Amino acid sequence: MRIVLVGPPGAGKGTQAHVLAKTLSIPHISTGDLFRANISQGTPLGLEAKAYMDAGRLVPDEVTIGMAKDRMLQSDAAGGFLLDGFPRNLGQAKALDEILAEEGIALDGVLDLEVPEDEVVKRIAGRRLCRNDGAHVFHVVYNPSKTDGVCDECGGELYQRSDDTEEAVRVRLEEYHSKTEPIIGYYQEQGLLVTISALGKVDEVTERAVAALKSND
Repeated sequence: MRIVLVGPPGAGKGTQAHVLAKTLSIPHISTGDLFRANISQGTPLGLEAKAYMDAGRLVPDEVTIGMAKDRMLQSDAAGGFLLDGFPRNLGQAKALDEILAEEGIALDGVLDLEVPEDEVVKRIAGRRLCRNDGAHVFHVVYNPSKTDGVCDECGGELYQRSDDTEEAVRVRLEEYHSKTEPIIGYYQEQGLLVTISALGKVDEVTERAVAALKSND
């Protein structure tokens, strides 16, 4: 199965991508992992991306597309893959179509995780991280610490990331609506789009996703 996962920030894409990839026995290919791997390995694309990032500039689409293509053509992805964070805009979506056409393969589905905007803000703005290591994550509503502002695990101070404030989240949502949301219509026209509610427990959303993808097969 070859799947693209889309949805606004805070929809739980990372969590669902990990679980779905394991459930469907296909590799999870995330943009973040691609960048980290290429940069740490010092690949030509990684070095190019790092140069842009070090200069405080956006990494061009062609670099991201190149990384994604290299990863999709690795042997473990021969039987399928789940793309998370790519494509991020129409240009990348069209480039993905060209890559797949060159290889004589096609997408099986595009899974759209739907979450109301107010819920997205509530999910992200309520996150609190431990300042000691950032590994321990709490939520003021869904997973509060026993003592307000204090990590249950190590006693460290809990803080809110600057890009997790309500104002920052709304800016990220505006960017999602303008840049990424158009690919939803693009894939809907191709008959590939499957939209599900991402509200509820992780396993409930996963069951919903698997059922929707199979019915679209």
